[in-house]
Amino acid sequence: MPDYGIQGADEGTGLLPWSWAEARLTGSRNYWVTSLWPDGRPHSMPVWGVWDGEALWFSSGPRSRKARNLAADPRCVVTTEDANEPVVVEGSAERVDDREAIERVAALMSAKYGGITADFLAANATIRVRPSWAFGIAHDDFTGSPTRWVPD
Repeated sequence: MPDYGIQGADEGTGLLPWSWAEARLTGSRNYWVTSLWPDGRPHSMPVWGVWDGEALWFSSGPRSRKARNLAADPRCVVTTEDANEPVVVEGSAERVDDREAIERVAALMSAKYGGITADFLAANATIRVRPSWAFGIAHDDFTGSPTRWVPD
């Protein structure tokens, strides 16, 4: 980590496995989604969501600021809620209208939060964020654990 003043840390010590990130992406109850206003300003909002092993899914009102921002510019950042062991995902968002995908995501969300139906998701903006890269760090291993993952 350049510019943090950490001297003598062995490069690569404590690098985190992707399974560490996936456990946090799956286990997080809430996520922060950052999108871009049309003028480029960041817009961050908390959401419920699910990680399915390839992407993070969440739902939003179709006229919400984040849904409109992501429709205009799909670049976004999604983070887990735990600042001590965060996973930060930078990626591209897309609204998904495929009923089969929505039913699968509704089942995942209902198992996690209860009461989420495919009809509810279909009536709203169901959004999938595919990572272009991710970053994680474990607070207790600040100098050794910072890890960046890039999808194959």
